[in-house]
Amino acid sequence: MPTDPGRDFDAKTFLAKVGDGRSVADYRKDETVFSQGDACDAVYFIQQGQIKISVVSEQGKEAVVAMLGRDDFFGEGCLAGQHQRIATARAMTEAVVTRIEKETILRLIRNDPAVSELFTAHLLGRAARVEADLVDQLFNSSEKRLARTLLLLAKFGQEGKPEPVIAKISQETLAQMIGTTRARVSYFMNKFRKLGLISYNGGIEVHSSLLNVILYDQPPDDVSPDS
Repeated sequence: MPTDPGRDFDAKTFLAKVGDGRSVADYRKDETVFSQGDACDAVYFIQQGQIKISVVSEQGKEAVVAMLGRDDFFGEGCLAGQHQRIATARAMTEAVVTRIEKETILRLIRNDPAVSELFTAHLLGRAARVEADLVDQLFNSSEKRLARTLLLLAKFGQEGKPEPVIAKISQETLAQMIGTTRARVSYFMNKFRKLGLISYNGGIEVHSSLLNVILYDQPPDDVSPDS
């Protein structure tokens, strides 16, 4: 997103600059945007909904590497010389996604300083997120990894206001995202709920008190939900 924290990213203005080199598509829940191995020839921009990015190993094991939402880009590997998709993008909810041709986005980056700034900030932010994810996997317990993932999905600590209610996401998907079993996720989710760190209200409602799991080895027993 833009490097100036005082300026909001204007999706409509950005898409207007793209002009004819784009197409918009509606995706149903669980519908695939692109698959691992497909030609890598465009960048995608999420107007509405959530997109899951996942990788499947040769043994058939799936790992979720990102959960993205409104105003996020994905598929930018084509700008770095990738010829085939190394991951699969699939809609987690009903979604509206804009496909921007590689040559169109490259032209905008070369000729429009605002778009160039946007993408530089986006790529730097993505690199920082990947680094943080690696540290998380190497040094944090599965409980802390789950807490961090829930906070990220609810956009705590990111630009703009948090979105504490996360659209329905399966415990299997959460397990794939943090590298553990569904049984462990179920155990910790029940623990978080009993401590008032999360609640269920048509989705997962994340309270800021969940940060205690990140800050301390164990969440205090007297934690209560946010008002």
